[in-house]
Amino acid sequence: MTQGFDGGPDTGLLSPVRAGVPVEEAVCDRAWLQAMLDAEAALARAQAALGTVPASAAAAITRAARAEQLDLRVLALAARETANPVVGLVQALTRTVAATDPAAAEYVHRGSTSQDVLDTGAVLVCSRALGLIRADLTQAATALTRLAERHRGTVMAGRTLSLHAVPTTFGLKAAGWRQLIVDAEARLAGVQRALPVSLGGAAGTLAGYLEYAALDGPGMDPGAYLDRLVDRFAAETALARPVLPWHALRTPIADAAAALSFTAGALGKIAADVQVMARTEIDEISEPGPAGRGSSSAMPHKRNPVLTTLIRSATLQVPALATALTQCMVCEDERSAGPWHAEWLLLRECLRLAGGAAHTAAELTGGLVVKPDRMRENLALTGSKVVTERVAAVLAPRLGKARAKELLTHASTTADQEGRPLAEVLIEIPDVARHLDAKALEELLDPTAYTGAAEALVARALDVRAPTDQRTA
Repeated sequence: MTQGFDGGPDTGLLSPVRAGVPVEEAVCDRAWLQAMLDAEAALARAQAALGTVPASAAAAITRAARAEQLDLRVLALAARETANPVVGLVQALTRTVAATDPAAAEYVHRGSTSQDVLDTGAVLVCSRALGLIRADLTQAATALTRLAERHRGTVMAGRTLSLHAVPTTFGLKAAGWRQLIVDAEARLAGVQRALPVSLGGAAGTLAGYLEYAALDGPGMDPGAYLDRLVDRFAAETALARPVLPWHALRTPIADAAAALSFTAGALGKIAADVQVMARTEIDEISEPGPAGRGSSSAMPHKRNPVLTTLIRSATLQVPALATALTQCMVCEDERSAGPWHAEWLLLRECLRLAGGAAHTAAELTGGLVVKPDRMRENLALTGSKVVTERVAAVLAPRLGKARAKELLTHASTTADQEGRPLAEVLIEIPDVARHLDAKALEELLDPTAYTGAAEALVARALDVRAPTDQRTA
């Protein structure tokens, strides 16, 4: 079996959207293992800071907590016997520590439980991946800001239900895409800030931590020690402090799932729009890319939309996975048998698919080729019928709203059937000619003069704060 970069068989062959992108390595098996080891080391340092673990033992545990010193495949196989990878990890880490400091080995995983380590590791992985995703979203938002500014007055056909509606501007469309990304980044930032450490012990009471601490400090106030331990653990991991242990209260994972699902939807909307606008018969924009990208195995003339295809493939999967993660909230007792275990792969897949889509979107938006001339050509396909709304609005006070709409509907149909300009048909209608002459009709039927507040809306949208690639906004 061919081994992947993370020591496992999953090379991304069937998931090209995330193959080779930064988030893939950030959530691979080795990254998860390192995150769990980071949790073990941080716990030892937190306990040492409170005087319940020797500082030398915490230092020895931290030195030994390196993923490259453990065998991923051995740990994976061992997990079949315990239903989670932490039991084998603790045994392996204990042996590694004992090899250099036998006394320190006694303090590995002291008072802890598997779920504390795995959940803290999971949110560390999640936080690191979200940082990468947010950076890519920031890059895409910056590119879309430039497009919106450059094309705020570039007129194109607005489309509703797949048909020409009224004119809009490409700048407004780009500003809308940007707004989705700004919204997605804000949601991810909020989730990232709130990701908490997991510290609950065997059944969410922290009894093991307190019992071991009491051995080293008789008469210790359990409440005070609890607060100090959780605070210190949170500081060591740069994660948030939870109100309660959350072994069976899966808000952090459900929140991450919801934000990742929204992000996928936002990116999917952009990809869907680009694919439509890039169709051969529309050809208003095209994807960037080197020669050879998108080539067909059978048709030499084709250049397929690779980037948008990759994005859409991911964004169709993430919401389904996120729904499954949300369903894992329905768990029994103080720790579940199954729902918790189901989360791990679902979370990883959500992160790497959303991360792959975000990375691809940054490339797409950064190099998007815009064709204003083609937009104008397409706008002219329906003649002036894209602004019949405007003429009807002008005639409504004179003829009544219903009559004005009836006349414009009839005139548009006649123009289509007879292949004549709409203005020519309208000037022949007595009710229209009494109120509008040829010059007035010409001005009203100019599609480029009927973009409403598009440019003002672009300016308003660009005033909304841009996302940052910092861990906290």
